[in-house]
Amino acid sequence: MIILSWLGDWIKGEKLNISSVVVQAMSENIDNLVEIFKEADFCDYHLHDKAKGKIILTIEGEDVEEEIEKLIKIQQVPTVMSADMMMTYQEEQLDEEIRKLEEQESVPSMLNDDTIDVKDIVYNGDLKGRF
Repeated sequence: MIILSWLGDWIKGEKLNISSVVVQAMSENIDNLVEIFKEADFCDYHLHDKAKGKIILTIEGEDVEEEIEKLIKIQQVPTVMSADMMMTYQEEQLDEEIRKLEEQESVPSMLNDDTIDVKDIVYNGDLKGRF
C-alpha cells in the first residue's frame, strides 16, 4: 500500500522522502500501539513482533523536517520506549547523485590518453588476490 502511494506521488512529479521506523515497547503494550499506529495519519503500520516488543512503521514527507516531525509524534506516543529511523530514501539526494554521475566522464581521460603506457595504468576494481 505504501509503495502504491509513493508511486502515485512520484508519477505526479512530487518530491518524496520515505523512511522506515522501528518502534520498541514492552510486549504487553504492543497490541495497543499497533492499533494506535494503524489509525494514525502520520505513519503507516507494516508489522510487529510482540515477543520482541518491536513494531515496523514507515513515514513519508516532502522533506527531512516533515519526517522528523512525524518521528517525534511516534516517539511521544505513551508506552513507546524508543522509535528510530532505520532506512531512508530521499528523492532530492538521489537526484543530486544522478546529476553528479551524469556530469562525470563516462570513460576516465587517462584511458583515452595515447601518451600513457597501458602498463602504467593500475586497476583497483578487483579485490581477488589482493589480500
